[in-house]
Amino acid sequence: MLKPRFRMAVVAVVAFATFLGTVPAHAAPTISDKQAEARRVKSQIDELDRKVEVAAEAYNEANMKHAAIVADIQESKAELDAANARIGELDVMLSTRAESMYRNGPLSFIEVLFGTSSFDEFASTWDVLTDINEGDASAIAELKAVRREAERTANVLAEREAEAKVVLDQMTANKNAVEAQLSERERLLSGIESEIAQLEEAERARAEAAARAAVSRSTSSSRSRSERTFPPPTRAPRSEVVNIAMQYLGAPYRWGASGPNAFDCSGFTMFVYSQVGVSLPHSSRAQYGSGERVSRADLQPGDLVFFGSPIHHVGIYVGGGQYIHSPRTGDVVRVAPLDRGDYVGACRP
Repeated sequence: MLKPRFRMAVVAVVAFATFLGTVPAHAAPTISDKQAEARRVKSQIDELDRKVEVAAEAYNEANMKHAAIVADIQESKAELDAANARIGELDVMLSTRAESMYRNGPLSFIEVLFGTSSFDEFASTWDVLTDINEGDASAIAELKAVRREAERTANVLAEREAEAKVVLDQMTANKNAVEAQLSERERLLSGIESEIAQLEEAERARAEAAARAAVSRSTSSSRSRSERTFPPPTRAPRSEVVNIAMQYLGAPYRWGASGPNAFDCSGFTMFVYSQVGVSLPHSSRAQYGSGERVSRADLQPGDLVFFGSPIHHVGIYVGGGQYIHSPRTGDVVRVAPLDRGDYVGACRP
């Protein structure tokens, strides 16, 4: 027979074991759990990437506007300097003339008349005095006009400098927004890179397979007039830019960059087209207006293709339903299927 103290210990052990049996066990995360987490984080990162693209292109547009304003400021400063130099010349000339008149006094009609020995000499002297007076009046009128112009130019300069300050502040805000979003992206990405990389590779493979299937199904009859939203372009396609673009496969994406070692999306297309003597602005939205509109049915290698609303991404069509682009932070210049759902159109510079 068990002693009372030992019997109580046994009962306590049994009771504790029973309690443990009622506590739900926390199973270790499964592969599917990790994949679901990776998909959720990847969705958040994709949205951040879209926001980064929009903010980066807004920064590029503000940068272009600021550069244009700075050029105007330099031109206004040059005009103001020229006006001030002319004012200085006129001031010296008129001051010298005034000093001469003060010392010698102006000649009267009687002095001119009695200081000459003939009518011809009188007429000649009078003409000289008239020319001097007219010259003085002209110089004074010019001085007034140049001073007015200098004042106007100074006001324009002040306005442009104030405008440049506003745009510079906007650029700074856009830059801060991009950097904050990139920091958040890195935070989300930390520790889950491999899972997301696997998901992205699987998605890329599926997208490329779908694009190849779509291209193989397409025939010449699919390019009907009903697919054309614009008349066939009259400019010849610039297919030579495709080979140039291919030389930069693998170059890293970096927002605000325009080559030669790193690019953002519009910086890449701008850099490639500059190699064939075509100047494009560093903005996808601005590039959309830099050539003839091209319907999807009329796409040719070298045409620019655009994405997003508002437009915030651009690439170069390479043919076969594919395009080359500098995609986003953490990615590199690569060829991808033209199957994005936010495709908005194309143009031919």
